[in-house]
Amino acid sequence: MMKPMSSRLSGFYNLSVAERQEQLRQQGWLMEHDLATLVGNEALPLDLADHMIENVIGTYPLPLGIALNFIINGKEVLVPMAIEEPSVVAGASYMAKLARSTGGFQAQADPPLMIGQMQIINLENPYLSRHRLLSEKEALLAEAAKCDPILQKLGGGAKDLEVRVIENSPIGSYLVLHLIVDVRDAMGANAVNTATEKLTPLVESISGGKVHLRILSNLADKRLARAACVIPVDQLQQDEFPGEAVRDGIIAAWAFAASDPYRAATHNKGIMNGIDAVLIATGNDWRAVEAGAHAYAARNGRYTSLSHWGKDQQGNLVGTLELPLPVGIVGGATKVHPLAKLSLRILGVQTAQELAEIIVSVGLAQNLAALRALATEGIQRGHMALHARQVAIAAGAQGEEIEKLANQLVAAQNIRIDFAEQILQSWRKST
Repeated sequence: MMKPMSSRLSGFYNLSVAERQEQLRQQGWLMEHDLATLVGNEALPLDLADHMIENVIGTYPLPLGIALNFIINGKEVLVPMAIEEPSVVAGASYMAKLARSTGGFQAQADPPLMIGQMQIINLENPYLSRHRLLSEKEALLAEAAKCDPILQKLGGGAKDLEVRVIENSPIGSYLVLHLIVDVRDAMGANAVNTATEKLTPLVESISGGKVHLRILSNLADKRLARAACVIPVDQLQQDEFPGEAVRDGIIAAWAFAASDPYRAATHNKGIMNGIDAVLIATGNDWRAVEAGAHAYAARNGRYTSLSHWGKDQQGNLVGTLELPLPVGIVGGATKVHPLAKLSLRILGVQTAQELAEIIVSVGLAQNLAALRALATEGIQRGHMALHARQVAIAAGAQGEEIEKLANQLVAAQNIRIDFAEQILQSWRKST
């Protein structure tokens, strides 16, 4: 396969699906056999689906799009995104285009350390039990290391442990032991849960208590990913809005989210629009990342924005985003689902940390797209133009009728299914 040269594919939006596939194939992003995976039953064969979850009766496809224009840590990247919501892929792609003039996105991900929690109850003296457990840290880590020799050989495995006293709870005081495990290129749930199970008898023996719950925490705050971008003011100019006005509007919109949890919830949802779409495309656990992200947003006792926007001394818009991103490229659906495997190959990632760096960059781009729309024309204008196609389809439009009807709905500024049905009926009566 030839090495792709650029994620900047001019006019890609205007091509047919088949033409987009062919362009990606010609440029080396796809191979010949990938086309069958994208369009046929090979996307997820029913017999394979039947082995993935229980009580299978079918599959539920989502549109798989490609976000263009991304440069991340100096590398050109095409980003597969699986999502049903219009404007997300287009928004991320356009913001990535604006960032190209300053080198795109700079991203960094922490080592893949996950936390396994063990709840220890029925203790006479929690503080004494905590002291005993910490005194036997090396023995506990050695025991945990036995449960996964392969992970240990790859440089992973149990690395540390922490013990906290919970003093005021509905059941009184107890201990929480955090086992810190390097899970390498996996998301890590199975490895961590197995390690905490393995450690249970020794923890009970040392502490004198009973280990109750033992399970991975989705607040993976030792496995953060962060991204930054710089957007020159001249790139922000839009129609009648000067670049400086757009920049200041974006910063003001971010300040709303930073200070008000009602706004922050929607602000962070916009970030997760981009992040979840890549997680789903690559077969990762988007629910786990969502849970961790929102918990991280409230880590200081008040729910707030995950991102930060401001300006530098040159007046450029500067954005940063940081959140937990426990993702994997081995294990689970990432190695089972044909489209997840294809998405990872398109991304060209070699490690889970590299995947996290791409995903956090997409989240920042998507956040910028939403803030820019809010600060200028409003979120509805661009979004509803794309939404009009879905309304046209829902009203019964087919083939060439879809674009024609969508355009008429937008022109009338009335994107409603009952109005769309009326137009369709009038067309069909006249033929």
